[in-house]
Amino acid sequence: MSRRLTPALLAGALVAAGLAGCSTDTGRQAAAPTGPPTATGTGTPSSAPSGASTALPGSAPQERFAVGVRQLDLNRDGTRKLPVTVWYPAAGEPGDQPRRSLPAASGRFPVVMFSHGLGGRPADYAPLLTRWVAAGFVVAAPTFPHTARGGDGNVLDVLNQPADVSYALTQVLALDQRSDDPLQGRLATDRVAAAGHSAGGVTTIGLFTTGRDERLDAGVVFAGTALGVGTAFAGAAAPQLFVHGEADEVVEYADGKAVYDKVPWPKAMLSLPKGDHGRGLLSDGVSLGVVSDTTVDFLRWTLYGDQAAKRRIPAGAARNDIAVLDNHL
Repeated sequence: MSRRLTPALLAGALVAAGLAGCSTDTGRQAAAPTGPPTATGTGTPSSAPSGASTALPGSAPQERFAVGVRQLDLNRDGTRKLPVTVWYPAAGEPGDQPRRSLPAASGRFPVVMFSHGLGGRPADYAPLLTRWVAAGFVVAAPTFPHTARGGDGNVLDVLNQPADVSYALTQVLALDQRSDDPLQGRLATDRVAAAGHSAGGVTTIGLFTTGRDERLDAGVVFAGTALGVGTAFAGAAAPQLFVHGEADEVVEYADGKAVYDKVPWPKAMLSLPKGDHGRGLLSDGVSLGVVSDTTVDFLRWTLYGDQAAKRRIPAGAARNDIAVLDNHL
């Protein structure tokens, strides 16, 4: 990176991201992964390692699902409490309003690990994340021990969070084989993405750089920066989608764009000329709709192998003329 990392520099770049909760480089070019079995269970799971292209056609579910929610009480190394909110496609009447104790819908669903911003909590992002779930994804979001609302606000702990996410991912994927768990047989364990906002965007970038988790097939970065985790993208190709407001008052748009430019894999950047650091994303219905539709189709393509979804991305991003897409997918 061009700037030397110091505690003061990292804190100065990220401390204002409390708004987020409210409410030499490496890497190789390769083909994007193409599709696990469909959510209806009609396909055959791939035996290829996660992150590798399987060249299997796929299609995402066309129906919308009800949204179930539960919590896992995890603790990494006995010293880092990590409550994880898990939203999942559920049986019942479709809708974005999550309900506890709903049975899981039939099928196998890809997993998305989501990281909140400094001073935030997973529930703050429910308006976006439940739309992902209703489209056929399991979303698991840790509450980080120091950077969540109610924590001590130690911004430097962001650098420990990629390992937290990898640990939580292991625990979530294990549910698929647990005979007494409601999600047994419901997880497409070879189709996983990471996403995050602000400090959670730093966390997500770290999962593809210094803390590369090879199980990850794709990433979605909202208002992120590489400060502390670098831009040495490593491992098998994992397509990336960046979303950033050009009027971001916390993480400068140019900083997010600089990270995006370093991604060596298929990538796209959704820029919102009037977008701020993210508050408007969850309260502005028009912006949320465009961001939601674009991210859903990106995840449908990267995790289900749905080529029709990939073709829809440019049109969805252009809807209502509030965003501009730089597309290299």
